[in-house]
Amino acid sequence: MVKHLPPVIKQLLTLRNPEAWPSPPIERLTSVFARTLNEARQLNAETGWLVLSTCTLLTTNRPSAVGHLYRFATRADPGSVETRRNLEDAITRAAVMREAALKSVIFVGVPRTISSLASLREAIEDDVYAALRKHVIRDAKPLNIEATIERGMALWKSIYEPHAVKLYNKLGDFHPDFIAFIIQAYGTILSPLPRGQLEQGNLTRALGSVVAVATLRAEGRVGPQLTSHVFGLLKARYEKDLNDEDKFLSSDEGTEWVIRKVDEIVDAVTADTQDRLARGKL
Repeated sequence: MVKHLPPVIKQLLTLRNPEAWPSPPIERLTSVFARTLNEARQLNAETGWLVLSTCTLLTTNRPSAVGHLYRFATRADPGSVETRRNLEDAITRAAVMREAALKSVIFVGVPRTISSLASLREAIEDDVYAALRKHVIRDAKPLNIEATIERGMALWKSIYEPHAVKLYNKLGDFHPDFIAFIIQAYGTILSPLPRGQLEQGNLTRALGSVVAVATLRAEGRVGPQLTSHVFGLLKARYEKDLNDEDKFLSSDEGTEWVIRKVDEIVDAVTADTQDRLARGKL
């Protein structure tokens, strides 16, 4: 059994920037969080703000900033646990951030999701973590696979109609198992949980599309996929029993706001990196 890396391979793995990007200065993070949260509160879109902020930081590969976001969102002073506002509120926000990060895996992959979830776990206080769900509710079983595929197809149609069938066949032509994987992932991860708001951290159909838009916008250079999911967010307005926040997020104004806030956060957290790239230091 191999227990140690050969020295040459170990040294090779230190090359080509293997570490995640460092967090920008806390003052800059706090400033952009405060500015964008203030807007969100005026628009009654605070959960949408928390989701898009989590996904943007995760996608830009600033995991330590995800931990700061949790502290900022739950404390009057992010540096002092004694200023945490409310235990129940902290539990709710932690669950929402955790769920948003999980859904991000569909769009930007496992490695960055692991790093950001690890940073979030480190930031969450023990009493909050103790109250978060520990049991699995997404395990695949013979009894639930049909319902999972049904949820996945329903979400697929909700996002992509009137092109759902054409796109389904196109992706199936790329690889016969590809579209099956996507539908199962949509049903398992991206769609709202089967029991909806009865489940801790559940994200509505609109908030699931906020995850998609935030990750793809922050990722960059995936224009067709971003456009599809912007349409998906706009189409979330047709869901039944929308709350006021979902009505706003799925409106033209709300969707524009989501995109602009993602851009604002990306610009704030990548400013140092862009400057170093421009000066040839990376």
